[in-house]
Amino acid sequence: MNTRHQGELWSKYWRQLTRTLFSQQFLHRSFATCLVFVLSGCAGYKLGPSNNLAAGEKSVQITPFSNQTLEPRLGDAVTGALRKELQRDGTYRLATRDAGDIVVNGVITRYLRQEQTLVPEDVVTVRDYRIALTAQVTARDRTTGKILLDQPVTGFTLLRVGSDLTSAERQALPLLATDFARQVTALLADGSW
Repeated sequence: MNTRHQGELWSKYWRQLTRTLFSQQFLHRSFATCLVFVLSGCAGYKLGPSNNLAAGEKSVQITPFSNQTLEPRLGDAVTGALRKELQRDGTYRLATRDAGDIVVNGVITRYLRQEQTLVPEDVVTVRDYRIALTAQVTARDRTTGKILLDQPVTGFTLLRVGSDLTSAERQALPLLATDFARQVTALLADGSW
C-alpha cells in the first residue's frame, strides 16, 4: 500500500468519525447521560432537619449544667452557649416559658488543659494549650420519660498564652462552650430517635 492511499483512507475514516461524533443523536444521548449522572448525585440530599421532624415541631428545655470540675463559671457558659446554638440551628424551638418536649441536662465532668506547642527558643515555656471540656449529656422525652441521648460529649478550643494565662483562659471560655454546644446540638438534631 502506498502512502497516498493510506492518507485517503485516514481522511475518509476521520470524516466519518467526526460526522458520527457530532451528529444530533449522539449529542442528545451524551447530554442525557451526563444529566443522569449529575442528578443522581443529589438523590440523597434532603432539605431541612435530618431527623424526620419539621423545623420547630418540638421544643427543648435546657436545664443548667452542673459543674463538677475545679474550673469556675463553666456551667453558666455551657448552658448559655447550648441555648444559643439550639436557637441558631432551628431544628427545635427553645422552651423558655413552658416545659419543653425534650429536657436536656448535663454534668460537666472534666476540664483539661494540655500543652499543644512550645516556644521555639525555650522548650519549657508553653505557647499554645488545647482546652477540652467533657460533660455527660442526657436528653429525655418529657411525656414518655424515654432517654433519647445519654453520652459524654467533648468540646475543644486552642488557647494562645500571652503574659496572663488566667485572662487568656477567660477569653477562650466562650469559644470552648460554643464548640461543645455545636457537638450537643448536632447529636440532638441528627438523632434517629
